[in-house]
Amino acid sequence: MSPRQANPRLRTDLVEAAARLLAEEGPQALTTRRLASAVGASTTVVYTHFGSMDDLVRAMVHEGFARLDRRMSEVGTTGDPVADIAALGLAYHSNALEHRHLYGVMFGGPGFGGFSLNEEDRQHGRYTLEPVVRAVAAAMAAGRFREGDARLVAHHLWIGLHGLVTLELGGFLEPPYDADCCFASQVHGLLVGAGDDPAQARRSLERLGVPVGAG
Repeated sequence: MSPRQANPRLRTDLVEAAARLLAEEGPQALTTRRLASAVGASTTVVYTHFGSMDDLVRAMVHEGFARLDRRMSEVGTTGDPVADIAALGLAYHSNALEHRHLYGVMFGGPGFGGFSLNEEDRQHGRYTLEPVVRAVAAAMAAGRFREGDARLVAHHLWIGLHGLVTLELGGFLEPPYDADCCFASQVHGLLVGAGDDPAQARRSLERLGVPVGAG
């Protein structure tokens, strides 16, 4: 029986173990010996699933974005497109916290040796933005956002939230300016910046259980 048949989860286990090693100890820790030991397998198994370390790192990138895409796709649409945008932001945030080791690899850092993302890898990331583009377009059509380039606005939202998540995972956010406080105020500011009325944006966030201060 081949390793793939014996343990169908082994490839996923290897990806997760590799992401953890890379995030916690850096590129020098990502060796076939350490990886095999982490999943209780032989070093041969690593090359059974991945032809090279570059293939392994690329698999981490693709797996990370696949999980993000699944999480974002679970967010439905409602009669409030601005609340839908905020719900997508919550999904992005929770996915990053749940898969923090993969999140650290998805955007190209830390790298491994001479590995760098190619255009195909980046496209795996870009397609996860499509639900946000659709929600922004719906908010524009509903008169909640100013008319304009929905994809550009979606990029602004992505940039803002990615920065917050990166600082949170790096341990830079502390009370009273922790992730919950900053998420609520930042997302509210992004929604208002896109054209929404401050009070309406606040109500949309509160529908999701995200209270925003009056200030």
